[in-house]
Amino acid sequence: MTKDSATGLQSARVTDTGLDAVTGAFSYSGRAIATALTDAGRHVRTLTGHPNRATSASRIEVRPLDFDDQIGLVASLEGVTTLYNTYWVRFARQRIDHELAVENSRALFQAARRAGVERIVHVSITHPSVDSALPYFRGKALVERALAETGVSYAVLRPAILFGSDGVLLNNIAWLLRHFPVFAIGGRGDYRIRGIHVDDLAQLCLEKGAQRFDSVSDAVGPERPTFVELVNSIKDAVESRSLLVHVPGAVLPILSRAVGAALGDVLLTRDEYRAMADGLADTEGPATGSTALSDWLIDHAPALGRTYANELKRHFDIASP
Repeated sequence: MTKDSATGLQSARVTDTGLDAVTGAFSYSGRAIATALTDAGRHVRTLTGHPNRATSASRIEVRPLDFDDQIGLVASLEGVTTLYNTYWVRFARQRIDHELAVENSRALFQAARRAGVERIVHVSITHPSVDSALPYFRGKALVERALAETGVSYAVLRPAILFGSDGVLLNNIAWLLRHFPVFAIGGRGDYRIRGIHVDDLAQLCLEKGAQRFDSVSDAVGPERPTFVELVNSIKDAVESRSLLVHVPGAVLPILSRAVGAALGDVLLTRDEYRAMADGLADTEGPATGSTALSDWLIDHAPALGRTYANELKRHFDIASP
């Protein structure tokens, strides 16, 4: 259910420097938010772990996202009116896990408070819970708690999945359907997926950035197909002849791990499948994004899944095989 309750009093903006910060402006959702901000006439500074992705044509000021350098983080956030935070980790890799991501997020929020940032808009996830057995959802809940404890005015947006632009999930489902004769679906596949277009999320972020009261809102689109319905829609859109086969839920992560190893990537983790199967990628509240996933699929079918989007390459700058 969508929640958007004011927990603080409306207050006027003390100063607006015209400068906003976005974590990860060269990644997926961060790039959409940064683009929306610059299109709206805002100056944008990004804190990023991938400064090499900046181009000479970029309108974005680049600063390092170094969580171990609190003084540097504060300096990078000085003069910023609103911080739009997309930082998180999808899965544990090397020394980075969800527990560390929580500590990193806390360090970022504290730096924003010390720098005098007036507003933080944070991208979270649907159904976060400190009691969750899933580290991703438990960590997201702890980050929301850390944000609330800073005393900085904030808005939390909770998407389930994102689609649009060069998103990974739908593209890679389409790629698998184009290249494999069989596509495995865990269990009955009747768990629902409530996606929001990444540009709708970006516009929602800007709307929340302009407000001055604390809020928590689901960020979801108008459609919530079951996973089987979603895969069938993608299959029809790309004219795939792949056979959809239902396998036990415990088997799907094993198959995904095998295919991922061949691709040098992580397709689907056990926790990600469990989250979907438990209904954590779905909400029943009203839509806060307007783009219909089914319409987007039809419009983008010719290009969808033509090339594989490697998640590890995108986020860890490693070469794919």
